[in-house]
Amino acid sequence: MREVVIVEAVRTAVGKKNGTLSKTHPTDLLGPVQMEVLRRAGVDPKQVGQIVGGCIDQVGAQAANIARTAWLSYGGPIEVGAMTVDSQCGSSQQSITLGANLIASGAEDVVLCCGVENMSMVPLGSNAIDGHKAGHGRPWTKKYWEHHEQTSQFEGAERIATKYGISREDADAFGLLSQQRARRAVDEGRFETQILAITVPVLDENGEKTDGTKVFQQDEILRETSLEALAKLKPVGRDDAIHTAGSSSQIADGAAAVLLMSAEKAAELGLKPKARVLQTALVGCDPVLMLEGPIPATEKMLAKQGITIDDVDVIEINEAFASVVLAYAKATGADIAKINPNGGAISLGHPLGGTGCVLVTKALHELERSGAKIGLVTMCCGGGLGTGTLIERI
Repeated sequence: MREVVIVEAVRTAVGKKNGTLSKTHPTDLLGPVQMEVLRRAGVDPKQVGQIVGGCIDQVGAQAANIARTAWLSYGGPIEVGAMTVDSQCGSSQQSITLGANLIASGAEDVVLCCGVENMSMVPLGSNAIDGHKAGHGRPWTKKYWEHHEQTSQFEGAERIATKYGISREDADAFGLLSQQRARRAVDEGRFETQILAITVPVLDENGEKTDGTKVFQQDEILRETSLEALAKLKPVGRDDAIHTAGSSSQIADGAAAVLLMSAEKAAELGLKPKARVLQTALVGCDPVLMLEGPIPATEKMLAKQGITIDDVDVIEINEAFASVVLAYAKATGADIAKINPNGGAISLGHPLGGTGCVLVTKALHELERSGAKIGLVTMCCGGGLGTGTLIERI
């Protein structure tokens, strides 16, 4: 198996629900980062063997193989093939797993991995809801219910909290920590190396496009809050829930791209890789609890690599809900100081199919900024999946 390296990684700033990016077509988020990751690496687009993109709600503006459409929309060579995958929240992280496997096996030398979601334009669940309204049926049948209870991610997060003994106070405290870390990261300019400034339409007071444009280059979801303010928020999902809007991931818009290639190809092109991909994972877990996937994904990668959680310097786990991260820390023994050091989805947003590549980008740039060595990225996914990527800075 050939060694797989990361040459470059870039993302857009993340927009809030109905915010700056809400009227920006998702191809106009994804296409620019596809091209920018190549420009920063100094790689001719014709060198790309395949594009693998992640996107969940592949309907409307995000239909028709958006990884390919975005590429063509920004002048990408027509000879480069592309596919768009759906592994729920881990979609673009799974694009990295697929890309790494294509390279390790020798099928490709260069793979552009990416992901996008404009949740303001294409709301969560649009593919299922719109399809059902059009008379095309529901995603689940009675045969599924014979085997598994159908629950929501909100309910899964609450059951995880019960299983691991996580309280409302614990969730609020973590929600505040996420905001504090994200604020520090923005104030210290920690994200500046990873964000591509993009030109977007100016919106009027009704959220509609005007003739003007502006440059968008800073995550806009951060909130000023306190434990007192968080304690006043109403529970989400059910009346006795421990989670609120302050301890749950925020609806968001954004895109990211990660450029992979074989170590041999990088050397041939005279490039200095930023990191090597040590392990990847896609695992299943209980579809009722649903969100425990990062635990077995992490255990699998660490076991295959022959290291422990203490050997990992930076952990990026998607903050779908506070209980997901807190349960992960309890189960794996991970030091909370190493987890999401610059905030996560609670404070910075979760643009669904784009988040996996966003997190890998954040982990890579944090390893470079801090001089640390090993990074681990993992995500929980709807339906009971866990994705993972273990990287080592070169």
